[in-house]
Amino acid sequence: MRAPRAGSGWSTATWIAVILAVAVHVAFVLFLIFSVNWRNPKPEAVVVDLYAPPAPVENVEPPKAAPAPEPPKQEPPKPEPPKPPPPQPQPVPPKAPPSKAEPPPPPPKPDLALKEKQAKAERERKERDKQETEKREAEKKQQEKRLAEARERQARETAALQAQAERERQAQQRAAAEATRARADADYIRRIQAKIRGNVVVPPDLPGNPEAVFDVVQLPTGEIIDVQLVKSSGARAYDEAVQRAIIKSSPLPRPDAPDMFRRNLTLKFRPRD
Repeated sequence: MRAPRAGSGWSTATWIAVILAVAVHVAFVLFLIFSVNWRNPKPEAVVVDLYAPPAPVENVEPPKAAPAPEPPKQEPPKPEPPKPPPPQPQPVPPKAPPSKAEPPPPPPKPDLALKEKQAKAERERKERDKQETEKREAEKKQQEKRLAEARERQARETAALQAQAERERQAQQRAAAEATRARADADYIRRIQAKIRGNVVVPPDLPGNPEAVFDVVQLPTGEIIDVQLVKSSGARAYDEAVQRAIIKSSPLPRPDAPDMFRRNLTLKFRPRD
């Protein structure tokens, strides 16, 4: 029995290699199509060029001489290898398709116009916030100024009222002091007149109730140093009687307070008072 000659036909492994090569090319084409469609949502015409790899070249050993001169067995005709599909133009992708091992592409950068719009909106917002803050501060300062003016006006009014009240109080005190002094002075004069009247000898048959006025000069001790008739009563006898009584009443009563002492006194007398 003759052993089959090596290289007389394609073996099963050769066919498997050819089929795998064709499958790999078909998968590569499908991957390119899928990648282009994934990157470009809008469908576009794609032209793909496929190049089949060259058929593997096998080392064919030269036929060995048969041990016996038997006639060669008729071999079946070799099947022709399948012709590769005609080459098609391969599309040039914008970028090399990423392999499975590569990381996914970075997200697209935001639009510059959108960034500018956002920055403008942020600037406008900050400007509005600044204006509102300045407006609130101005209103606060204006309110504080009004309050300060109101407090100052109230303080002036209060001070004016207090000053007015103080003036009125002082006036009342002065009036009261003057009234008290006037009463004390009147009482001082009445005591002097009462002592002098006790020494007056009224002439008999004196008509009416005439008035005689004298100026008296005295010392702080009450001693009289001078008596002058200022207004006569019209009755000489009565005027002389009063003058003698004034001189006789020396020293005159002194006031309760030293500051009420009066050096010059004006004394009035009526016979029937």
